[in-house]
Amino acid sequence: MGLFDKLKDGLRRTNRLLNTDIRDLFKSQGRLVDEAFLEELYAVLIKTDIGVEAGQQTIERLRTKFRGRVVEMDELLVDVKQELKSLLVPVQPLRRASEGPTVILVAGVNGAGKTTSIAKLARWLSSDGSKVVLGAADTFRAAAVEQLTIWASRLGVDIVRGEMGGDPASVAHRAVARAQETQADFCIIDTAGRLQTQQNLMAQLAKIGRVIGKLIPDAPHETLLVLDATTGQNAISQAEHFTQAVTCTGIILAKVDGTAKGGVVIAIRRKLGLSVKFVGTGETAEDLAPFDADSFVEMMFEGLLAGERS
Repeated sequence: MGLFDKLKDGLRRTNRLLNTDIRDLFKSQGRLVDEAFLEELYAVLIKTDIGVEAGQQTIERLRTKFRGRVVEMDELLVDVKQELKSLLVPVQPLRRASEGPTVILVAGVNGAGKTTSIAKLARWLSSDGSKVVLGAADTFRAAAVEQLTIWASRLGVDIVRGEMGGDPASVAHRAVARAQETQADFCIIDTAGRLQTQQNLMAQLAKIGRVIGKLIPDAPHETLLVLDATTGQNAISQAEHFTQAVTCTGIILAKVDGTAKGGVVIAIRRKLGLSVKFVGTGETAEDLAPFDADSFVEMMFEGLLAGERS
C-alpha cells in the first residue's frame, strides 16, 4: 500500500466508529437540529478524542447555522469536516537547515513508540537519497540503544552510540560532528523518555541543545515529540508535561493504526498549538506518513457522504 492507503487503513477504527454512530443519528430521513440532537452528535465526536474544546466549537458552528432546521446527514457533515480541518491548520512542514546537516531531536515518554518512530523518520528521510546519521543519546536504556542499532543496520544508516549511563550530550555532540564530517543531510538524536524528575529532563535536554549549538548555531532545527495515539486524552497530558520541559516544534503521532481515537490529533493542535508533522500507520519502517489536515479529516469520515456509499 502507498502512504495514503496506509493512513486510510490506520484510521479504519476511528472511521468505523464514526460511520456506525453518525448513521444511527440519521436513521430517519433527515433530522431536526435541536439541542437533543446536538448533544448526541457531540457525544459521538468526543468518542474520537477530539477534545472538549474542539467538540464544543464544532457543535456551536452547527447550532448557529442549522438549529431549528431539518437537515440531511451530508449537509451537516460538510460543516463538521470544515470546522475540524480549520482547527488543524496551518501544518508546518519539517524545518530544514539552510546549509549543513539538519538536526532533529526526538523526545517522548518510554513506550510511546519513540525508537520505532525515529527509524521510520530515518527511512522516510533517506528514501530520496538523503544521508542520515542517528545519535543514540538515550543512554539510560540499553534496550533503546540496541533497538536503534538494529534499525540503523536494517536501514543502512550510520549510528553513534555511547556507554550505558554515559553523558547523553556527549553522544549528541559526536553524532552531529559525524554528520558534519560525512556531509550527512540529517542527524536524528534519540533522547531519554523519562528521568527521575522533570528538572533533570529539562537540564539534560538543555545541555544537549547547548552542546549541539556549539557545532551548529541554530540547531536543533526541530524537536519532535512522539505521542501514542492509542492513549487518547492521556497523550495530551503527556504533551503538556513534556512541553513544560522541552521546547517542542512538532508532533509525531504514533500507533494511529491501533486506535479509534484518531481525533486526538485535533485536541493536540487545539490545546498545545503544535503541528502534527507525521503519523505512524503500522509496524514497519515504511509506515510513516507526512500529516495532511484535509486528507486526515476526510479519512476519518470516509464513506459517510452519499457519493461515497457503496
